[in-house]
Amino acid sequence: MIQSPCINICSIDARTSLCLGCGRTIDEVAGWSTLTPARRAAVMAELPARMSAAGLSHPAKAAE
Repeated sequence: MIQSPCINICSIDARTSLCLGCGRTIDEVAGWSTLTPARRAAVMAELPARMSAAGLSHPAKAAE
């Protein structure tokens, strides 16, 4: 099984072009299964900082 940051809240923010659930771009979401494991890991490592810089909060974190 391919590791994914998806939390099933799939909505692209019009302002940032990032998924509100995971922080990936639409191109990353669409091509996730074709990315190398190293590239997927690199994207996943970038997501917290990417969402923070965009002023988005991870829905699970916002509920805490």
